[in-house]
Amino acid sequence: MKFVKTVGLALLGSALAVGGAAAQQKTVKIATEGAYAPWNFTGAGGKLEGFEIDLANDLCNRMKVKCEIVAQDWDGIIPALTAKKYDAVMAGMSITDERKKTIDFAGPYANSPNGFLVAKNSPLASMPGKNEAFNLTSQQAAAEKAIEAYKPLLKGKTVGVQTSTIHSAFADKYLKGTAEIREYKTTEQHDLDLAAGRIDAVLADATAIIGTLEKPEFSKDYTLAGPSITGGLLGAGVGVGLRKGETELKKAFDEAIQGAIKDGTVQKLSMKWFKIDTTPRS
Repeated sequence: MKFVKTVGLALLGSALAVGGAAAQQKTVKIATEGAYAPWNFTGAGGKLEGFEIDLANDLCNRMKVKCEIVAQDWDGIIPALTAKKYDAVMAGMSITDERKKTIDFAGPYANSPNGFLVAKNSPLASMPGKNEAFNLTSQQAAAEKAIEAYKPLLKGKTVGVQTSTIHSAFADKYLKGTAEIREYKTTEQHDLDLAAGRIDAVLADATAIIGTLEKPEFSKDYTLAGPSITGGLLGAGVGVGLRKGETELKKAFDEAIQGAIKDGTVQKLSMKWFKIDTTPRS
């Protein structure tokens, strides 16, 4: 899914205290893509902004640590985490079984549907399933039936996805052989190709599509199409990526996330940045 020059500070302790206890680890370095609006993006003057930037700072306050947030290209974000270049990842990263083979997760702190961004004058705008929601984990048969229903419209079309994401995995499994799948390094790149007519649709997180539709060059002539599909290979929500074995840090993040969910902070930030509530439901 889609990121400020900073000085790296090493971990100063092995335990991270929460609540009233004194924190042994003074700084937590968090990587984000900085190119996946409105989750995270680089704003005016090179400042990182977005839902995850606000949430990261809130979580650090709850954990009583200093946040150091850095930008990292998406395709190297997990390797750099495992190489200990930072402590955590908050970059719209969905919790999937495949990623859990390499890293651990705290959370989820958000869960949002997926969809297609298409031109309003395209036949794809009438893709069946709009305003319907399916979960590949709990409703696999119904979800796959909904996917089969819109595949005839995608025959011979070109669909853009961001590389190494749940959307590229989804397209490879369900759309390969029906549509041409074109991968891009960033979501901005596939959005630009859509606007230029080089591709017919973008498959992405619905919140990212909503952000794109707020841009003047997309607001009038483009729309969100297709059913909402979640679960299965699309993951179990968006979480904080952590190295395996970071037990205390995972516990601290999990407790902070739960606090932010319970007091409505996640909902408030969701509405601010996405205009929809992405709070995970238990």
